[in-house]
Amino acid sequence: MDEVIEMDTMGMLRRTHYCGGLRAGDAGTRMTVAGSVARCRDKGGVIFVDLRDTTGILQLIFDDSTQRDVFGKASTLKSEYVVMAEGTLRLREAKTDKIATGDVELFVTDLRVLSAAETTPFEIRDGLNVNDQLRLKYRYLDLRRPSAHEPIVMRAKIAKAIRAYYDAQDFVEIETPMLIKSTPEGARDYLVPSRVQPGHFYALPQSPQLYKQLLMLSGFDKYYQIVRCFRDEDLRANRQPEFTQVDMEMSFCDENDIMTVNEGLIKHLFKEILGKDVETPFRRMPYPEAMARYGSDKPDTRFGLELQDVTDAVRGCGFSVFANAVEAGGSVRLINAKGLADKLTRKEIDKLTETAKTYGAKGLAYTRITADAATSSFEKFLTEEEKTALHKAADAQPGDVLLLAADARNDIVFAALGAVRLAIAEKCGLIDKNRFDFLWVTDFPFFEYSDEENRWMAKHHPFTMPRLEDLDKVEADPGAVRALAYDMVLNGEEIGGGSIRINDPAIQDRMLRALGFTEQRARDSFGFLMDAYKYGAPPHGGMAYGFDRLVMSMLGIDSIRDVVAFPKVQNAGEPMSGCPECVDPKQLAELSIALVE
Repeated sequence: MDEVIEMDTMGMLRRTHYCGGLRAGDAGTRMTVAGSVARCRDKGGVIFVDLRDTTGILQLIFDDSTQRDVFGKASTLKSEYVVMAEGTLRLREAKTDKIATGDVELFVTDLRVLSAAETTPFEIRDGLNVNDQLRLKYRYLDLRRPSAHEPIVMRAKIAKAIRAYYDAQDFVEIETPMLIKSTPEGARDYLVPSRVQPGHFYALPQSPQLYKQLLMLSGFDKYYQIVRCFRDEDLRANRQPEFTQVDMEMSFCDENDIMTVNEGLIKHLFKEILGKDVETPFRRMPYPEAMARYGSDKPDTRFGLELQDVTDAVRGCGFSVFANAVEAGGSVRLINAKGLADKLTRKEIDKLTETAKTYGAKGLAYTRITADAATSSFEKFLTEEEKTALHKAADAQPGDVLLLAADARNDIVFAALGAVRLAIAEKCGLIDKNRFDFLWVTDFPFFEYSDEENRWMAKHHPFTMPRLEDLDKVEADPGAVRALAYDMVLNGEEIGGGSIRINDPAIQDRMLRALGFTEQRARDSFGFLMDAYKYGAPPHGGMAYGFDRLVMSMLGIDSIRDVVAFPKVQNAGEPMSGCPECVDPKQLAELSIALVE
C-alpha cells in the first residue's frame, strides 16, 4: 500500500529570502526559505537537508534541540519534496566551498511539507551520465539540475541586456505578425490552415524580413525585436525548428553603421553578462579569403591549420586525381598539420578521410613525414621534381602531415578540408576554449548555384543590395556578383548576419528576374513590398542574430538544446509532450483538410 502523507499548507509562512544569496554576513537573521529537497542525510540525531531553489542550495539542519514534531517531519523528507522552512541562519561548523552558501546553514524551527514526490527516473544532480531522450522526456525534472537551470536564467539576463542596449540607442521594439503570407526563396514554411477561409493557409515566419523592411518604409528609422521564428527543415546538431532571433533594422545607414552598432551590442553583452572586455572594431575578412584560408564562411580563427593552394605545384603531375581536377578547372589544396605526425596515425588519417567524404570529396591524399621516413598514399606517382616542388610549396618538415583534397569543384575542396581542419583541431587539442575570437565575413556572393533547383538562387535573400559596381555582371556572370552582406562570426559559429537592402524598385525587379521570377510570380509573392517601394523607400539595412546560438556561445555550451527550455529532437518532436501527434478528425473537418494515405 502506498504511503499516505498529509500535506501542510503554507499557513502564515511566507518566503522572506532565497537560498543561493545567503552569506556569512546574514548570520543571525530570522528567515523563511522555500524550495525542493536536493538531498537528505540522517546522521543519527542530526538531520541535514540540502534545500534547492532557483538561486542555489542552502543547508537546513535539525538536531536534538529541534522541536519533536519538526524533527519528526524532517525525518520523513525525501528527494524532491517541496518544503518551506523557517528558522535562524547561523554559521556552519564544517564550512565548504562546494556551494556558494557553504559558510552558513539554517537552524529550522518550523517546517511545512507542501508536496511529496515519487522517486524520479534519474537523480536530480549534475555529473550523471543520463540518456538524452530520458532527460528530455522528463525535461521539467532535468531543468531542476543547476547546470540545466542556470543557462535558462542566463538567457533571460542576456535578453534583458539586449533590450537595454537597443533602447539606449533609440531603437523601437515592435512586434511583427506570427501568421503571415508564405513566400518562396527560403526553407520550407510551417503552414497554418485558415478555418474561416477554407483552402487558404498562413505561414509561420522564418524571419520578420519583409515586415522589418516595411517598418523602415513606415518611418520608424530604428527597429528591433526578439522574435520567434520557424523553419521546416532537416535538423542538425545545433538547429531547432522553432528558434529565437534578435532582429534589428535601421534607415539612412551603410554596412559600417550597422557593424558599429552591433559591435557595441556585443561589447555591452560580454561586459554586462560575463565581465569580459571585447576589443572593437572586429576585423573583417572577405568571403573569398575566408574560403581560401579556412574552407569555411564561418571560420574558427583560434588556431592555424590554414588551407594552402598547391594547384600550380602539381599541375600536369603523374597522379591522375590531381591532374584531372586541375585540368577540369578545379584545384588541389592541402593542410599541413605541422608537428602532428605522432598524433595523426594512419588510423586517424583514415577517420579524417571519412570526414572529407561526407562533404563530397572522393578521398583524402596524405603524406606523413617522421624523423625516419615518409609514408604517402600518392607520392609514388610523382617524379622527384614534382615531389620536391610540392614539399617546398607546403613547407613540409619532419613531423608534419600533409592532407590533400582535389576536385573539379572548389566548393567541395573547401568544404572537405574545412571539416578536416576542425576535426584535427578537436582531436589534437589546438582550440583555446577560453578565447572569444570575433570577425566579420564580408563580400558574400549574391548568387549561389543550386544543383537541385538547376538555377541561381540568392545566397542570403532576394532583397539584399548587390554591390553597384557589380551590376553589369548580374546577367553575364552571376557568380561574380558580390552582395552588401556580412556575417558576424564567433569561434567558428555564425552568430548573426545581415545586409544592406535594395530600396530601388528597378534594381529589385532586375534581381528577381535574375533569380528566375516572372513578373506575375514576383507580384504574387512580394507584391505588397513592391507596391510599398513606389511611395519612397529610405536606404536601410540590418541584421539578425540566432539568439539561441549567441547564448550558447557566450556560455561555452556545446548544444543548442541546453539553452532552450523545451527543445525538439532530431525528428522535430518533443519527447515530453509527445508532439506532433494526430488530431481529432472533427478538427480536420473544421479546417477543410482531408488526410491522404
